[in-house]
Amino acid sequence: MQASSPHVLLINPNSSEATTGMMLAIARRKADGRLRLEAATATRSPSMIVNETQLTASASQVIEIGRAQDAGCIGIIVSAYGDPGVVHLKENLQVPVMGICEASMIDASQGGRKFGVATVTPDLAEAIAARAASLGLQHLYTGIRCTPGDPVKLADDAERLRCELAAAVRQCIEDGAEAVIIGGGPLGEAAEYLRTQFDIPIIAPIGSAVDLMIAAIENGNGHRN
Repeated sequence: MQASSPHVLLINPNSSEATTGMMLAIARRKADGRLRLEAATATRSPSMIVNETQLTASASQVIEIGRAQDAGCIGIIVSAYGDPGVVHLKENLQVPVMGICEASMIDASQGGRKFGVATVTPDLAEAIAARAASLGLQHLYTGIRCTPGDPVKLADDAERLRCELAAAVRQCIEDGAEAVIIGGGPLGEAAEYLRTQFDIPIIAPIGSAVDLMIAAIENGNGHRN
């Protein structure tokens, strides 16, 4: 495999190329020239992962894409909430690997803050809670609040998505959250918007992953689980 100039690979475990483009644009804005980012899109998953069965199934192709990265790859971001394939890649690659769920929870919990997750996928509630536990953050996790209705249809209506997620954020705050994560890679644009709408920190997972990836590369540490 030919080498290329140093870059971080963003993997979209969902099969939507449009979603990949949106995620990549957000990541590049956040990196602001500090990283060169490229992207790869899964082909065997649905356009939007909405349940644990789909999340688990997506891991195999994430792992394939990650293990096939070229010699210029200096880090990998997995951009699906639930971090499919991340633990395997961390254990088997010599470059930093960061999942957006992991990154956002680390970010949200800074200073011992309690945090909740506002999202569109109630069928991922157990997987999200399990990720908080695997990171040792379950004592700070106030739980998940979800929008009503079909998550795929909602994600296609940007204005309604923002409104419904804002309501879910308010519910998280009522639960005692001191920071709220907008939980999902395909929700990236809504997360960026909602960051400016509340008095508490609203965490956008793609941006969190970019920041932690920069730190990991600078520190030479890519194996934090």
